[in-house]
Amino acid sequence: MPTWVLYSLISMLFAGLTSVIAKLGLKDISANLGLAVRTTVVFGLVLLNFVVFQNVREVGQLNARTVGFLAVSGLTTSLSWIFYYKAIQIGRVSDVALIDKGSIIITILLSITLLREPVTPKLFVGGGLILLGLLVLVWR
Repeated sequence: MPTWVLYSLISMLFAGLTSVIAKLGLKDISANLGLAVRTTVVFGLVLLNFVVFQNVREVGQLNARTVGFLAVSGLTTSLSWIFYYKAIQIGRVSDVALIDKGSIIITILLSITLLREPVTPKLFVGGGLILLGLLVLVWR
């Protein structure tokens, strides 16, 4: 199994745990406070990971373009998390997570148009099935 597949599977496992655990934590507080606590933990752990497993001298390789793209990515992540936490606090986690995973379709479209990644039959069929599954599950 390629390393990236293993990392992706581990990511999937933790992402699946995240929403349910967060919903439990939001029982008596606002979504904004819950997200602030979560983000503080994320920042600390990510910073520790960088310091322990990376060469800190790599910081010198940063340039304005790289920082700009990563900053915009941080902005979009923040907005996603803010609205996700508000949604899971008032909605069913299974429904919110399902709709949120529709982002896979947006990712596929953007990876094709902006990153010029190839459109393969497997990607087309898989993306179509994801979209179809999303529509089936949210259809009331």
